[in-house]
Amino acid sequence: MKKENTHRKGFVFTQYESPSQSPFEKLFDIFKELITHTSGDFDEAIDWLKQLDEEYKLTTPDYTIEDFIEDLKAKGYIREEIRPDGKKGTAITAKTERAIRQSALAQIFGNLKKSGSGNHKSKGLGIGDEHTGDFRNYQFGDGVDKVNITESLRNAQINNGLGNFNLTEEDLVVEETTHKSQMSTILMIDISHSMILYGEDRITPAKKVAMALAELITTRYPKDTLDILVFGNDAWPIKIKDLPYLTVGPYHTNTVAGLQLAMDLLRRKRNTNKQIFMITDGKPSCLKLPDGTYYKDSNGLNPHITNKCYAMAQQARKLHIPITTFMIAQDPYLMQFVEEFTKANQGKAFYTGLKGLGEMIFEDYESNRKKRIKG
Repeated sequence: MKKENTHRKGFVFTQYESPSQSPFEKLFDIFKELITHTSGDFDEAIDWLKQLDEEYKLTTPDYTIEDFIEDLKAKGYIREEIRPDGKKGTAITAKTERAIRQSALAQIFGNLKKSGSGNHKSKGLGIGDEHTGDFRNYQFGDGVDKVNITESLRNAQINNGLGNFNLTEEDLVVEETTHKSQMSTILMIDISHSMILYGEDRITPAKKVAMALAELITTRYPKDTLDILVFGNDAWPIKIKDLPYLTVGPYHTNTVAGLQLAMDLLRRKRNTNKQIFMITDGKPSCLKLPDGTYYKDSNGLNPHITNKCYAMAQQARKLHIPITTFMIAQDPYLMQFVEEFTKANQGKAFYTGLKGLGEMIFEDYESNRKKRIKG
């Protein structure tokens, strides 16, 4: 009598267990999120952490918030400083700023596929320095260093056999390569007062996107450049290390000033590929006049202001600088303005909320990065 086969294939479902973390690591993940929301204010972030601890029991008698603060000091994440008012205080260090950027990168881009080599590729094949894994027959003019020896010997064995081994030109193959291209990107962030109006925090997601993009470029695409500027009544550049501390102000929206600064910065770049990303939630409502005064109008769309924006879009187009606008608002009249602005530049526009903003910017960055823009 045959023995019955009891082996069966299938799925076994078990309860999910999160990766093991030390008490410090668990609190540090939360702390990085809080310090971003508080724009680098350590005391406020710790107050929030204590409130969360009371509600969700994050700590134990063996590891308290005070123990966590001591560990932050010991590990170099915070430092004591003397504030402008002469009082002692606590501030985060460059190590924490880097950790926040890394966290933002993981949150926003972590679910997307990673590229292999760490450099962007153009779509065209040709004489380049990055291998694709695809092969073609050797052609006159191909460099000897491009010949793939392993594949060529394999062809010779197949075509001529081992007994009468002979390597001919017909056996030679070369591996396709792609050009590595470089990109100069300007990220414009609207810091007008509307970025925190209506009970919605829009500046924190914008900061996270900027930090993630900065970390992505500096670590994976070091030959690319990223400049970040903010615009309210005026526009000014900020450094990557300043991003966690970025806050909004009592400003109107001077889009023209932001675009002028962005193009000034890009003119100094040697890279052929240049682009501008603009994150905004409001309409242009301000211009700086030649005499230094400000022309402001928050009521609807002012043609004097919008026409200046269209002119800047056309100027960027002549310089072969595409502008991608990420509009965090969906008012019909504002969408119409963005549509006209985009048409003048022949760029792109995304009418989006805050959810998915980072993924959209990453994908557009990758897509634009593969294009070879003729200047």
